[in-house]
Amino acid sequence: MKKFSLLLLAALIASPAIAEDYDDYDTYDDEPYVEEVATTSSSTKSDARDTYAGLRLHRNSNISFYYERNDDSHTTIRNDNFGGGLVIGNRLTNNVKLEFETLYTGSNLNRKNSDYKYDIWSNMLNVLLYKTYGGAVEPYVGMGIGVGGIWADIEDAKYIPALKSHGTTFDMSFDLMTGINFSLNKYVDLNMGLRYVNYGKVKTKTATTHVDATEIYIGAAYKFGIFD
Repeated sequence: MKKFSLLLLAALIASPAIAEDYDDYDTYDDEPYVEEVATTSSSTKSDARDTYAGLRLHRNSNISFYYERNDDSHTTIRNDNFGGGLVIGNRLTNNVKLEFETLYTGSNLNRKNSDYKYDIWSNMLNVLLYKTYGGAVEPYVGMGIGVGGIWADIEDAKYIPALKSHGTTFDMSFDLMTGINFSLNKYVDLNMGLRYVNYGKVKTKTATTHVDATEIYIGAAYKFGIFD
């Protein structure tokens, strides 16, 4: 995770220099999403590829499940895992994007003879602020808010006999992110980033679990215009 964070930071710092290389080999202009307007005697058409849809894969580095029992004892369960989802967004202005992201992640693990299984379905509305260099390189920061569904199945060995419990909840979640986006051409974007996400909490019969994670992610998106 530290290596990736340093790599991402270096990429963000080097964005203007990378953009100059794009200028040398690419034919993008400063507004790659808006083509020349073709005007006829009866209509005017704008081919603006300002909407995108794609896939995003992420790796949770030490996703944290803070398991707080009703008797005030607690334990923190950490695990590395992977997740994935879909994203759809729109370029609102030259420096702002708005996107909806839905993704799944989860953990199934054993600690001290106790079994913990969590399934998480997160739905976030993200706002991204970015700067475009050379028409193709876009470092950005963003934040989002949404609702996460968390399902928990616990078999807690602290109790004798081991007590099984189940919990389901929909709780508010939020995230903070930074990354860099690369426009390969008029149609395809690639992006990579780092983010912190608080998924919320879920209650079972014996405890409350708070879930958060620091994630790295990569993604690809197809750009299109709704009114093409």
